[in-house]
Amino acid sequence: MRDSDDYPGVLDAVMERVRSHIGEGKVADYIPQLAEVDPEEFGFAVATVDGGLYSTGGHASTRFSMQSITKVFTLALVMSISGGEVWKRVHREPSGTSFNSLYQLEFEEGIPRNPMINPGALIVTDQLLTDTGDAFGALQELLCVETGDPDLHADNVVADSENEHGDRNRSLAYLMASFSKMHNPVPEVLDHYFRQCSITISCEELAKAGLLLARHGRRADGSRLLSTREARRIMAVMLTCGTYDAAGEFAYRVGLPCKSGIGGGILAIVPGRCSVAAWGPGLDDKGNSVTAALALEAFTDITKCSVF
Repeated sequence: MRDSDDYPGVLDAVMERVRSHIGEGKVADYIPQLAEVDPEEFGFAVATVDGGLYSTGGHASTRFSMQSITKVFTLALVMSISGGEVWKRVHREPSGTSFNSLYQLEFEEGIPRNPMINPGALIVTDQLLTDTGDAFGALQELLCVETGDPDLHADNVVADSENEHGDRNRSLAYLMASFSKMHNPVPEVLDHYFRQCSITISCEELAKAGLLLARHGRRADGSRLLSTREARRIMAVMLTCGTYDAAGEFAYRVGLPCKSGIGGGILAIVPGRCSVAAWGPGLDDKGNSVTAALALEAFTDITKCSVF
C-alpha cells in the first residue's frame, strides 16, 4: 500500500486505466428513470479512516441512485438492533442465480440465500420495519449522519418508477409471505424498500458512509454501531455475495468486500484503511458497473491493498 499522501497519484493512475472505457456497458432500463442517466459519467472517491477524502473522474460529487448498495447499511442497522436474529430468516451463501430469482426462493421454501439479493433485502427491510417502525427513515438518518450531509433523500420519481415496475419484487415478497416469512404487510415493506433503493448519493458521500465498516463498526462521531465481529461478518457477506452472480469474479479481480447496485455504483472496503466508491452507469450482463469494476481492479493493483 502506498503512503496515504500519495492517494492523488493513485487516483491519477486509476483514471489512466479507466478513461478509455468510460461509457461502456448498458444503463439499466427496466427502471425507466435509470435509463435516462448519461452513460459517459464516471466518478471515483476514496475516504480514509484518518479523515482524508480524495476523488477523481469529473462526477465524484454527482449523485446517483444507490439501489442495492443500501442493502449493506440496512443490514448494519438490523444487526445493531437485533444482533444475529436476522440470520434465522436469511442465509449467508452465494446465490448462484439472478438477484431476483423466484425459482431458488420457491425451492428453498421462502428463505433467501443471502441479504445482498432482493429477497434477502426484503427480509432485512421487514426486520428493520419491525425494529424501528420506519425502515426508510432509519436508513436515511444513518446515511445523513455518516456522510455529514442532512440533505440525502430519496428520489421520489425513481421510487415511483420502481413501484410501478416492481412486479418481480412483489412476487418475491408475496412468495415469502406464503411461507409465513414476512412479519409486516407486503405493501408496507415494499414501500420502504423502494424508497430505500431510490436514495441518491455521490461517490464522495458513499465513500464517507462506507467508513462505518472500514472503521470496524465505529461511526463518524466515534460511537460504535457494530461490534468489530459484526462489521467483519458484514464485510464477509459483501465479499461472497455483494456483486450479484459475479462475486467470485470480483474476489479474483478486486479482492475486497464490495457491494454493487444497478444505479452503477460500487462500494468497496479496505478494512482499517479506507472506503472506496466508484460510479459508472453502464452495466455488464451481471448487473455490475463496467467502469466502476475496472476502477476498483486498478486501485487494488496499484495499491496492493487486496485482503488476500
